[in-house]
Amino acid sequence: MPTHSVRFFDTQFQRQVSAGEYVLNPFERLALPHLSGEVLDLGCGLGNLALEAARAGCRVTALDGSPTGIARIRETALAENLPLEAHEADLSSWTIDRDYDCIVAIGLLMFFPRSRAEALLADILARVKPGGVVVLNTLVQGTTFLGMFEADHHHLFPVGALGAAVAGWTVRAESFDSFPAPGDTLKVFDTLIARKP
Repeated sequence: MPTHSVRFFDTQFQRQVSAGEYVLNPFERLALPHLSGEVLDLGCGLGNLALEAARAGCRVTALDGSPTGIARIRETALAENLPLEAHEADLSSWTIDRDYDCIVAIGLLMFFPRSRAEALLADILARVKPGGVVVLNTLVQGTTFLGMFEADHHHLFPVGALGAAVAGWTVRAESFDSFPAPGDTLKVFDTLIARKP
């Protein structure tokens, strides 16, 4: 059965598909120039970044829990003959089964309890090939918008935790961004792009 967060985003994606809203968000725009080779996009949503990466010549595997998102990606990839596979997956238990040149996790890690979020982060970092790139983006402590989360089923990383996780890697880009959210709340994001030694 889909989780609260999967249902939340699937409903949002249905509205976006109906409206034809496929613009890259600021985090995806930051990430795109750093992607090459074989790319794994975890929590790919509607696939805006995955599709643009495939159009740029990357071979992309895109995973998400949203049936709407995966259907849109498959339809577009087929129509454009893109090197992209999209699969519906329960990322709360899914394991990365091989190494990739780039692994992307934008807006994903915060949707799991702390133990799963930290284990998935470790798995992502282990599966990036030497010389490869990781793109990480997550809400961090200071965020007050919690409407998309299940109670006790999310993890807001401490500010600086992503940087500490890639100690020894070459940081290619990093940003901290705050955005107003519904109910006079705030979303605070840490985005990090780093190359593995």
